[in-house]
Amino acid sequence: MNHVSAVELDHPNGNQLLAALPHNDLARLSPLLEPVQVEVGEVLYEPAEPVRFIYFPHDSLISLLGVAEGRMTLEVGLVGREGMLGATVALGHDTAQTRAIVQRAGCASRMDSAKFRTEFARNPALQRVLYRYTDTLLAQAIQIAVCSRFHVLEARLARSLLITRDRLKSDKFHLTHEFLAHALGVRRVGVTKAASALQQQGLIIYSRGNIEILDVQGLAAASCKCYEIVKEAGASALSTAFV
Repeated sequence: MNHVSAVELDHPNGNQLLAALPHNDLARLSPLLEPVQVEVGEVLYEPAEPVRFIYFPHDSLISLLGVAEGRMTLEVGLVGREGMLGATVALGHDTAQTRAIVQRAGCASRMDSAKFRTEFARNPALQRVLYRYTDTLLAQAIQIAVCSRFHVLEARLARSLLITRDRLKSDKFHLTHEFLAHALGVRRVGVTKAASALQQQGLIIYSRGNIEILDVQGLAAASCKCYEIVKEAGASALSTAFV
């Protein structure tokens, strides 16, 4: 992780949860925020380990992985510029509940967790925005869990790619077989077969981790309805910027 000179909170790629705060509240919070650069594959949290910092992504994207027996994983959420990493600190949890790994490198603002807890306790505007965002994270995790249990891998992969596309606002991005296997809770060979099936249908191009979505509507049709549900939850989180 690298420190960066500054991050403009009102930049188009800035964090929208912070932007949702009234100007005076944001001005009081800003001196406590430290701009940092996070890198792909960087692990920010591990389950049961103390949460030292809260992160507000700007143009970065962070994957939340549930971990079983120290090695089996399943993605239960994504955190981008619409939200924050470490929201459970405000609810009294001092340790992480998931593994948080950077999916897309970029900028973020971070804050010491103890200072965040103090600010949260005295800032009603931050409380309102955070409660709404936490609710969308829970809805997202529930739907992904249902999807993982009942839907075929090809549809789940389509859903995951579409959600990533929406968050990154790009039809081209990089996701390795290994990362997708961890996110979907399957072996790499399963990802290979599912990606090949989507590619044969002319929906995507996937080579050495480089993904290009060729047919968004077709990929949405190949996905399960969970995509729309998770998308709506994300849109609800984004709407906090206008409350």
